Amino acid sequence: MRRLVTGLAVSLLLLLNTLVLIGPMMLIAVLKLLLPGQRLQDACAFGVMWIAETWAEIDKWIFATLTPTRWDIRGAADLRRDVSYLIVSNHQSWVDIPALVQTFNRKAPFFKFFLKKELIWVPFLGLAWWALDYPFMKRYSKTYLARHPEKRGQDLLITRRACEKFKRSPVTVVNYLEGTRFTPAKHAAQQSPYRHLLKPKAGGVAFVLAALGDQLDALLDVTVYYPGGRVPGFWALASGQVAQVVVDIRTRPLAPSLWAGDYEEDEDFRRFVQDWVSRLWAEKDRRLAALRAEFGDPL
Repeated sequence: MRRLVTGLAVSLLLLLNTLVLIGPMMLIAVLKLLLPGQRLQDACAFGVMWIAETWAEIDKWIFATLTPTRWDIRGAADLRRDVSYLIVSNHQSWVDIPALVQTFNRKAPFFKFFLKKELIWVPFLGLAWWALDYPFMKRYSKTYLARHPEKRGQDLLITRRACEKFKRSPVTVVNYLEGTRFTPAKHAAQQSPYRHLLKPKAGGVAFVLAALGDQLDALLDVTVYYPGGRVPGFWALASGQVAQVVVDIRTRPLAPSLWAGDYEEDEDFRRFVQDWVSRLWAEKDRRLAALRAEFGDPL
C-alpha cells in the first residue's frame, strides 16, 4: 500500500508541475515568435529555458522528498554552463531521462535532442519541444535520394540552419547511439559484440557532429547503471523501489577530424567515424562490467 500511495503522489505531482509550467512556457514561446529584434527573441528564449530548468528542479525535489533513490553521480565536478557539450549515453529505461535531469540540470546547459520532424505534431509535447528550440530533423532515405538526387545534402543543410540559434548560447545535445532501449532479446537478436550494450549507430552522431561540430567544446561520455541487476521502469522509480542509480561521466575532447568529411559519401571517413564509435562503445562495455563487479552483480 505504501508503494502505491508513493507512486500515485509522485505521478500526480509530476503531472501538476508540468501542467502549471507549460502555460507560461507556451506564452513566452509565442512572444518569441511574434516580437521583432534578436535581443527580444533571445530574452524570450532565456525565459523559456529558465522555466524548463525550474520544471526540472521541481521534479528533482519531488523525487528527493518522496522517494529514497540515491543518485550516485560521478565525474560531474568540472561541468560548466558556459560551454557546449555532446552527450552520448547507453539507454536502458525511461528512468535514464530523470537520471540526466538529476545529473545535468543547472550544472550544464539544458539538454536538447534531435527529433524527427513529424514529432512536432505530438500534442503539447511538440509545442514544448518547439519552444525549447529542439532541432527537428528532415532525414531522407537512401532510396528517396536515389530517386531525387537534387535533395542530397538538404537534410544536413536544414538541420544546420535550425542549429544557428545555438551559436548565441551554450547547448547540451544528447544522442543515444543504440537508437533504442537495451533488452536481452534485442541484444540476442543483434548478436551484439558487446556484453552489456547494443550495437551503436554511428550515423546519428555523425549527423550531429556535421551540424554542430565547431560549436561543441567536449564530449560527455555518460554511462548509466542500475545496481542490483534489474533495470527499473517509471513506476518502480515513482513508487520508491529504486535504491540507487549510478551515472558515470567521462569528459573527452572532440577532434575536428570527426566532422571533417562527408559521412554518407566518403567511405574512408565513414569507417573512421565508425571506428571511433566502436572504441568508445568497447570502453563503455568494460565500464559497465566494472560497475557490475563493484556492486557484486552477475557479470
